[in-house]
Amino acid sequence: MVITHHGGQCFKVTFGDLTLVFDPIAKGATLPSVRFGADIALVSRDHPDMNGIEEVTFGEKMPFPITGPGEYERQGVVVQGFLSESGYGLGKGQEKALNTIYSVRLEDMTLVHLGALQSAELPGEAREGIDEIDVLFVPIGGTGVLSAAAAHELAVSLEPKIIIPMHWSGIGKPASLETYLKEAGNGSEKVEKLTLKKKDLIGRDGSILVVTP
Repeated sequence: MVITHHGGQCFKVTFGDLTLVFDPIAKGATLPSVRFGADIALVSRDHPDMNGIEEVTFGEKMPFPITGPGEYERQGVVVQGFLSESGYGLGKGQEKALNTIYSVRLEDMTLVHLGALQSAELPGEAREGIDEIDVLFVPIGGTGVLSAAAAHELAVSLEPKIIIPMHWSGIGKPASLETYLKEAGNGSEKVEKLTLKKKDLIGRDGSILVVTP
């Protein structure tokens, strides 16, 4: 499995011939839009920064869209989506927006992408439905999503093997990554891409890996 970061909350996950993307960036977004083909596209929040399904419809690939809570299975990938709330990118008069937390099972590993989550208290259904987490993608940018302190608190409570901070590149408060790493205080690694196999998780316990765009 290879994980690359494309800014904001957008991560591409490739394994074999299959490509999965979390929160692809659309045209007209705060960030530059992405342009690659995906087989599965997961959208946590209906906002241009995270809902660019058209942008990952490319070449011969026509993505299977997952845009909300529920259970899905596609090409050997099992996905569960859990309803939560976000305060990111709200329209006029809007107090909150829907956000979907995704748990994805593939290659004998579980990836959990929290989306643009605002509350450090996970909904009960998500708490019950999410078991051992190998890789946790957690928003750290504040202003409608988790603050650095709340993100750290939640990430530690979920006990993942690896924590990947997001929502700091191109969106989120300035210096949110530095604030989060200072809050976590236990060191981190920076990588341009993360190549991961199940055996690589042995001995990992809340390791923070910053995947740079």
